[in-house]
Amino acid sequence: MARYTGPVCRLCRAEQKKLMLKGARCKSDRCPINKKRPAPGKDPKARPGKRSDYGVQLREKQKLKRIYGMQEKQFSLFFERALRMPGITGENLFVLLERRLDNVVYRLRFAVSRSQARQIVLHGHVAVNGKRVNVPSFLVKAEDVIEIKEPSRNLVVVKEALKEFGKAGVMPWLQLDPDEMKGKFLASPRRRAMSVKSFATIPSSYKRAETSRRLWTESILARVISFSALRRISRAFALVVLIRS
Repeated sequence: MARYTGPVCRLCRAEQKKLMLKGARCKSDRCPINKKRPAPGKDPKARPGKRSDYGVQLREKQKLKRIYGMQEKQFSLFFERALRMPGITGENLFVLLERRLDNVVYRLRFAVSRSQARQIVLHGHVAVNGKRVNVPSFLVKAEDVIEIKEPSRNLVVVKEALKEFGKAGVMPWLQLDPDEMKGKFLASPRRRAMSVKSFATIPSSYKRAETSRRLWTESILARVISFSALRRISRAFALVVLIRS
């Protein structure tokens, strides 16, 4: 699967918001957001234009995609899957994204960023229910046990990342034993338990997108139905003309 290999801080500058893509650097004074650097490719003296509804939805989608380190194709597949699930599409999308193995590894403090968690998974250092899994997009289920494999527990990056557990702990839907480097995915997270502030506007955006898509589909169906009815009326009229003649 393809991944972004360009400058990561440029993505945060484009959104003018911390996306927490580089771990400790994002919390330090070296972060370009703390330095109030302008968005890339724009004149810092230019006045910001009014953003349309589509522009708001696009920016929120880009934030979410970049936070989880996904490309457009993969993100659209997740959205299509969330759209088919019962319930609110936005909340379903968050649940699917939080269930990704690379995200769970990051949430369990085995890595300082999701990109580092993705690399740890790809290199085969993670086991789920005792079996090695090297697919970052693997969806974790409730009561699954995620652990660092025995030969990999001496990795310096994992030990350094686990120091964050003593400061901030883990999310309420996770359970972690830092000594054994083993955690459990207790249940699918709820919307109110998620901590990313930028998520607040996304469910409504996706709800609007879903409504627009449904209205567009209904309008297309209405056009097809009206066109079919028009064809039937034309055939009936032609038949009447033919009989009278």
